[in-house]
Amino acid sequence: MLKVGLTGGIGAGKSEVSRLLAGYGAVLVDADRIAREVVEPGTPGLAAVVAAFGEDVLTAEGALDRPRLGSIVFADPAKLQTLNAIVHPLVGARSAELEAAAGPDAIVVHDVPLLAENGLAPLYDLVVVVDAAPQTQLARLTALRGMTEDEARARMAAQATREQRLAVANLVIDNDGPLEALEPQVRKVWAELTARAVARAAEADGAGPGA
Repeated sequence: MLKVGLTGGIGAGKSEVSRLLAGYGAVLVDADRIAREVVEPGTPGLAAVVAAFGEDVLTAEGALDRPRLGSIVFADPAKLQTLNAIVHPLVGARSAELEAAAGPDAIVVHDVPLLAENGLAPLYDLVVVVDAAPQTQLARLTALRGMTEDEARARMAAQATREQRLAVANLVIDNDGPLEALEPQVRKVWAELTARAVARAAEADGAGPGA
């Protein structure tokens, strides 16, 4: 198994890279999706969030009001830390379950937005960073996600800097340009990941009994 950490700042295009890698055959473990699952109605995760932030973070139907919670935690680093302390262990446990089910020959790509922030790079065989300039991120967040400039800047400020992400990268995908320039880069990265996985399997076979 080759374990890959995939990360990038908000608006950098990491989700599109994840989609392309999954199409090539990667087993995708999406931390954002899992983070939503572990706080669905009726889960211990949601109960813990309500205990920490109050019932104002619930919708009338009893689901988590994500925009409301986001406006609270991204304006207060201490509250963001509280939320992360609730959600991250739950996400980690579920991610480990999915990885274990992937099989020994899989290339498992963990899509982890806060990989650099939480010092998670050592957990993976290599780290792929989707990179975009801050001004590109800001433009995408305001134009494509409907955020105000202040909201977008607050989300960006809550994450690692571009330099911090690049410091943990083994491979970098430049997504500062148009979408059509992205796919050839991802295809090249997939070829590299496949080659590494084959080499790792060969090493494991060579280290076996009778080697």
